[in-house]
Amino acid sequence: MVETPYPAHFARELTTVRAMIGIYCRDHHGKHPGLCESCEQLWNYVRERTERCPFGTEKPTCARCPVHCYQKEMRERIRQVMRYAGPRMIWRHPWLTLVHKWHGRKEAPDLRTVRKRAGRRDTQGE
Repeated sequence: MVETPYPAHFARELTTVRAMIGIYCRDHHGKHPGLCESCEQLWNYVRERTERCPFGTEKPTCARCPVHCYQKEMRERIRQVMRYAGPRMIWRHPWLTLVHKWHGRKEAPDLRTVRKRAGRRDTQGE
């Protein structure tokens, strides 16, 4: 699983996206160890955006998110990857696929409520 200082569902989501990028890269850019430069760049972008999610620890899956934080070009690239790799994930990573589908059923929380709760936590810690 991808290491992250965030809760388990963050690490699981990042692991799922990394697996999808890996499938896409291997099938479209050749069989080499790791990711090609283009896919590595996409992976770094996805990881950065996920870690900066305004929902914080209550982050929904990106498909359910009302905030679209990806730049247009990167959003199209990850959409291509997911369209290709999504149907193949059930065969290569069945557990990640099932957990991702289950987590994807959850509605996104109201961003204002999340920010209020985060603000209360920040002031309580001082």
